[in-house]
Amino acid sequence: MLSTEQIIEVMSEQGLRITDQRKTLASLFGETSGFLSAKDVYDHMGKKYSGLSFDTVYRNLRVMQELGVLEQVVFEDGVKFKAHCAEHMHHHHMICLQCQKTYPIAFCPMNMTDAPDEFQVVKHKFEVFGYCKNCQENVKGEEATPTAEMNGVR
Repeated sequence: MLSTEQIIEVMSEQGLRITDQRKTLASLFGETSGFLSAKDVYDHMGKKYSGLSFDTVYRNLRVMQELGVLEQVVFEDGVKFKAHCAEHMHHHHMICLQCQKTYPIAFCPMNMTDAPDEFQVVKHKFEVFGYCKNCQENVKGEEATPTAEMNGVR
């Protein structure tokens, strides 16, 4: 995961003006290992910057994603962002649905697809969702709970 300093460095190298708000965004993502929704970021930023609009937050998230310092993943409950991996080689991720820990996939499955010759791929994403070993135990425990019987349903 990119550090706060690396995020700021990339933004600066790409000609983005480094404002206090952008430094705060860089710190938030540089210090957070999980994924954050735009609302999470807005709530965090709103504590320090009164009058900050949701549009400003979302625009900055998009710019940071386009610069490659943030990764965007679409979960069932919406789009979330995370600091880009420090890993420089092309790779994809397996993501735990409970704790959101990510595991790299060491190869790219894109070349295994059967894209037709007349289709030119210009970019792609490949993410696998599931449960890590620790969260599997929690999920199994929840499934074993007889909630229907506890509620009087038979």
